[in-house]
Amino acid sequence: MEKWTKLMIRHGFHPENTETGITSQWLAQTFATLIQRHQNLDTISETDWIEALQQTAKQIVSRNHDIPGRETLVDPTKNELPLIQIDPYVRGIVRWLNMMHIYTVDSCDGERVRPATIYFLDDLSAQQLAIIRACTPLQVRIKAEKRKVKLFYQRGRIGDLLTMAERLYNVWRNPELLMTYRLETFKHRLYSLLSINGKSGREAMIRQMLYRKLEQKTDWREIDDYGNLLATVHCGNGPTILLSAHMDTVRPFSPKRTIIENGTILSSSRGILGADDRAGIAVILEILDFIRHSRFQGTLKIAFTVEEEVGCRGSRHIDPTFLQDVDAAIVVDRRGTRDIVTSYASIVPFCGGNYGRIFETAGALAGMPDWKITTGGLSDAKVFAEFGIPTVNLSVGYEHEHTEFETLDYKATLETVLLLETVLENNMITEELVVAYKC
Repeated sequence: MEKWTKLMIRHGFHPENTETGITSQWLAQTFATLIQRHQNLDTISETDWIEALQQTAKQIVSRNHDIPGRETLVDPTKNELPLIQIDPYVRGIVRWLNMMHIYTVDSCDGERVRPATIYFLDDLSAQQLAIIRACTPLQVRIKAEKRKVKLFYQRGRIGDLLTMAERLYNVWRNPELLMTYRLETFKHRLYSLLSINGKSGREAMIRQMLYRKLEQKTDWREIDDYGNLLATVHCGNGPTILLSAHMDTVRPFSPKRTIIENGTILSSSRGILGADDRAGIAVILEILDFIRHSRFQGTLKIAFTVEEEVGCRGSRHIDPTFLQDVDAAIVVDRRGTRDIVTSYASIVPFCGGNYGRIFETAGALAGMPDWKITTGGLSDAKVFAEFGIPTVNLSVGYEHEHTEFETLDYKATLETVLLLETVLENNMITEELVVAYKC
């Protein structure tokens, strides 16, 4: 991408220079100013470009009383955005969001001292928030509410907001890039989880980190007497669904190991990788980011269990009162890709066939028709089934667990996220059908 094209995009202007009205006048005057200063448009710095835009904007606004006011005075569904009135470091973000019909009503770039804030015309949908999260650079922390997003950028790095604008433009022009950006963000989440030790019986560090995350994402959380981390999210009237993954790994991580990347495949330079079951934890954290903006109606319960690798001890010690209202459970702790485990070795069923078929249907809806019901081994899914809860265990992309040859295809892990988002967004697990799900 040529530098000039990139500058146009990052600041909210069509690179083809097809702007009209006040925006066109503003650009023309800015170009003229730069030419008068003998500044080459192909080599101009971003700082000089911003300074020239701001200078000419003040001149135009001061002498033109027909310019619309700030965004709050404009209906973004009907009128052209007043780009000239929008703060320079969020102008591009606002422009490309609106081009994707994610309509904004006000914005502020924080002027290097506060977080940038974008206000929206309507409640953000889960799909819209997924776009925003995927396009947000890793160095920027995002806090999303129903009609507001705050972007916390690091001191001296307000330019990261311009990178976000560039990414939003790229997704607007090529929606397939959304998966690329989302994979990058998801890989970063996995790396953070794979950096924290927690072998069976010594899960305190990973549990502490997860407890802090759940404070912002759930309505209730508790560490039970056995060390399991439990939580609840209320999203209206409907079934109560349990999501579960285990916090322990079969052995500690080697202190000298590095994580090796080969495409979307991760492995460890020595010892276990720990994707069993850090991958499952990452899936659940993604769902917690998604759930409040989705159409899901019901209650989501979370169980991050301890000591799964030594006989599923943690799940067996969960207080039955936490589980008594659970209508259905989903464990994310299966090797491979696109397996829907509904029984232990074809001997002990976890659920009735109808429950597993929900996930096959969801896979087809999400463009992944090869999600299929199969049998599996011992996991917390067997324990929840013993409580009388219809349960499945879903693949999360790891292979050769418990060995130094363990790998994780994090693209497959993210596809498990997409499967669960489809199930929950479409409210495919219903109270009326729960009886049919039971073994």
